[in-house]
Amino acid sequence: MDVSAADPHLDSFEELAMPLFGQLYNFAHWLTHNREEAEDLVQETYVKALKGFSSFELGTNFRAWIYRILRNTFLTSRKGLKVTMTVPLDVEEDGQEAAIEPDTPETILFARANQEQLVSAMDALPVHFREILLLCEVEEMSYQEIAETLSVPTGTVMSRLSRARKALRDRLRNQLEGTTGATAMIKGTNHGL
Repeated sequence: MDVSAADPHLDSFEELAMPLFGQLYNFAHWLTHNREEAEDLVQETYVKALKGFSSFELGTNFRAWIYRILRNTFLTSRKGLKVTMTVPLDVEEDGQEAAIEPDTPETILFARANQEQLVSAMDALPVHFREILLLCEVEEMSYQEIAETLSVPTGTVMSRLSRARKALRDRLRNQLEGTTGATAMIKGTNHGL
C-alpha cells in the first residue's frame, strides 16, 4: 500500500484518527490490562483502519468505526477472554506540595481504597460489561455511538449498560460488606486494646 504524504486519502485518515489515539489507548489498556498489549492493540487497530479506510464512508461516525476495529481486533486476538490481571495503580507524584493540603492522610487512604475497590470490581466484570461501561462512562459515547461501535441495536446497549451497572454496584456492595464485616471482626477480637 502506498502511504505517501501526497495521498489526500491518507491526510483525511490522519486528521480523523490521530486525535483519537489517547482515547483508543486508554480503552485498549482497560481491555487488556497490560501496557504492551494495549500499545500493540492500538498499533494493529491503526494498521487495519488505514488499510480499510477506503471502505469508510466520509461523513459517518469515524470514532465508532475505529473503536469497532479496536474491539474486534481485541476479541479475535484473545482466546477465551479469561484474563483477570489487575490494573496497576500508579500514583503520580510531582514532588511539589501545596502550602495548605486539603486532604488528610485519612482522606487520601480512603480515596485510594475506593479507587482500588472500583478497579477490582471493574476487573471482575465480564468483558462485554466492562467495555460498555468504559465506552459510556469513560469515553462518554452516546448510546448510538456505542451501538455502532459494538454492532448491536441501541436497545441492547441500554439493557447491557443497565445490567453492567447493576453488576458493578453489586460487586462494590459485596466488597464493602466484606470490608465492614472484617473490620467488625477485628474490632470484636480486640476487647482489651
